Amino acid sequence: MYTKENTMQIISYVYQFLWGDLIYLPLPGGQKAGLSLLVLILIPAGIYFTLRTGFLPIRLFPEMLKVTAEKRSKTDQHAISGLQALIVSTATRVGMGNLVGVVAAISAGGAGAVFWMWLTALIGSSTAFAEATLAQLHKEKDPLYGGYRGGPAYYIHDFVQTRKPSKRGRSLIAVLFAISGLICWCGISQVISNSVSSSFYNAFRIPPLYTTIVLVILAAIIVLRKHATVKVLDILVPIMAGCYFVITLFIILKNAPALPSVFRQIFAEAFGLRQAVAGGFGAVLMNGVKRGLFSNEAGSGSAPCAAAAAETDHAARSGLLQAFGVFIDTIVICSCTAMIMLLAPGNLLEHLNGMELLQTAMEYHMGRFGTVFIAATLWLFSFSTFIGILFYARSNVAYLFGDNWLSQTLYKVLALMMLFIGGLAAYTFVWDLGDIGIGLMTIFNMIILIPQSREALDALKEYEQRFMQKKPRQRKRP
Repeated sequence: MYTKENTMQIISYVYQFLWGDLIYLPLPGGQKAGLSLLVLILIPAGIYFTLRTGFLPIRLFPEMLKVTAEKRSKTDQHAISGLQALIVSTATRVGMGNLVGVVAAISAGGAGAVFWMWLTALIGSSTAFAEATLAQLHKEKDPLYGGYRGGPAYYIHDFVQTRKPSKRGRSLIAVLFAISGLICWCGISQVISNSVSSSFYNAFRIPPLYTTIVLVILAAIIVLRKHATVKVLDILVPIMAGCYFVITLFIILKNAPALPSVFRQIFAEAFGLRQAVAGGFGAVLMNGVKRGLFSNEAGSGSAPCAAAAAETDHAARSGLLQAFGVFIDTIVICSCTAMIMLLAPGNLLEHLNGMELLQTAMEYHMGRFGTVFIAATLWLFSFSTFIGILFYARSNVAYLFGDNWLSQTLYKVLALMMLFIGGLAAYTFVWDLGDIGIGLMTIFNMIILIPQSREALDALKEYEQRFMQKKPRQRKRP
């Protein structure tokens, strides 16, 4: 007889397969470093794309800044610009992973985890470029919302159809990706509301029910309207990221004399044996990739859903914007959290973890205002993540169920229900489903991304020849 216990057992097995230690690397001193399936997929793939793109995150960083600063006119009034696509993807990247995830990584691996976090971001940028560029190349018109839509489900579909045409109209791998994405985003909805209600209770003693009701009502007003999501994120994301950066910059300047010792600690511990294991591949590549996928999302296939919606004059331009998004998320925002922690006295933070640790560190720097600021920041980060993932869901719902408002609305209502439930209680199995969803998304995405990546690499080559090659100066005739 099939029971609830059987279901929980299956979820546990799948979770362990995706996120548990699959193989162990022997280390000096008899120690071992466990590597999960997702680490074994994402890190080699990131290195591969970094090499194939000619170290894109470093070589083309000035071009990323240039593309971000450019303003381009749109021919379709309902389409979003490349910069707006970056803002949407940043909204979902900049979330709990930037706060709780960084805290967990440093708690497990020490200051050295920060260095490996930076390195992981550089590797992930190239992967983000490849998947975003492919999403642009395989986007299609959106008859419901206007503009464009796409993402991994669409370029996976096109890849499979060109090699093995099917009369069913859908590709199995693309369907599995879309389903995994919808499961993942429902799970994230619960995590979001639970974290927000908990932080507000700790900061203001507001009962979780009240916080959750306000959160759900505000989210519903935005996501149930046709074109409200992008407009809200256009305003919200720059403000929240800018405020967090400015406050962190103030803390850094306030503690400037301690800054050299902090950086020495980061690099010393990063290359120490214990820290390399715990802070690098232990805390960041294991715990960091597990939770960091919710942060920079490189390889998971989430951000390409936003990249595909952009109207750009070249697919590689969208790829460069999303590569820059990984930089914003990890190098800037995650580093801000790290500095807040590392510039606080170590004895003050002993025996603390999670949001309590971060709030205590912020209270040390900014007094009572620090605790309130972190609670408000988490609220904004989480809120933007929720409305961002529902933007992602549009194209995947359409791929599975066709172009109709009923399926679009039903999924939004389901996500809002999960948001409400999560704010009142923590259901571990639902959170595990979210982790399973993003793990399966990554696998289905990477299966096709690597063999299909030649299209993205060719687009990069064409972009460099067309937009970046300097024209030879003509000598004046005497």
